[in-house]
Amino acid sequence: MHPTAISNCKSFFEAYANSFSSQPKVKVIEIGSQDLNGTLRSTIPSSFEYVGVDFVEGKNVDIILEDPYKLPFESESADIILSSSCFEHSEMFWLVFLEIMRVLKPKGLFYLNVPSNGWFHRHPVDCWRFYPDSGRALVSWAKRNSINATLLESYTSLQAKDVWNDFVAVFLKDEKKVSGFPSRILDHKREITNGLIYGSNNFISESDATEDQKGLSIIHRKRIFRRRLEA
Repeated sequence: MHPTAISNCKSFFEAYANSFSSQPKVKVIEIGSQDLNGTLRSTIPSSFEYVGVDFVEGKNVDIILEDPYKLPFESESADIILSSSCFEHSEMFWLVFLEIMRVLKPKGLFYLNVPSNGWFHRHPVDCWRFYPDSGRALVSWAKRNSINATLLESYTSLQAKDVWNDFVAVFLKDEKKVSGFPSRILDHKREITNGLIYGSNNFISESDATEDQKGLSIIHRKRIFRRRLEA
């Protein structure tokens, strides 16, 4: 698991964990929990109950999914569901999203982290990358399926020690519960582009170009400058 996958999830719990402080028990489910080179489990408050599910047996996997599009949990049984670096490997992630909404309690949160760039990496397939409008598109899909979900925030994080730009989104199962979540990751996080916060349609640090494109543009300009000097 790359560094920003861990740091973004830490930021999620720093912003949202206190909203569950009045509950005696908080159930967290992670989809795609196998520990290959790190795990989100380390970011979760010790008082929260954790269940890790994945499609294969492995370290940090509590439950193996028999069907990638069906979660073996009762409806409205989870407070928080996490998925990091997983949706890009799901051929039909929108079906997984509906299952997540089913399992979440009305006040439940879904934390999604998925690449917006990066190389082709199959586990066992690699199908998707997410852009800044992806979170709102998933909300539209939820509402089309009679789920009153909303997007609390989303952003694309900058690269740190590697090539990945993570698209991060936080969804609330029932928009009527929005007053219970006054804090946002973006209240403090600045190393981002194209941030969105509930209640606003304007991007924070809006950028049409990706970080990779900006880097390539700098390299291209340097090459042109060098050629002019050599001419």
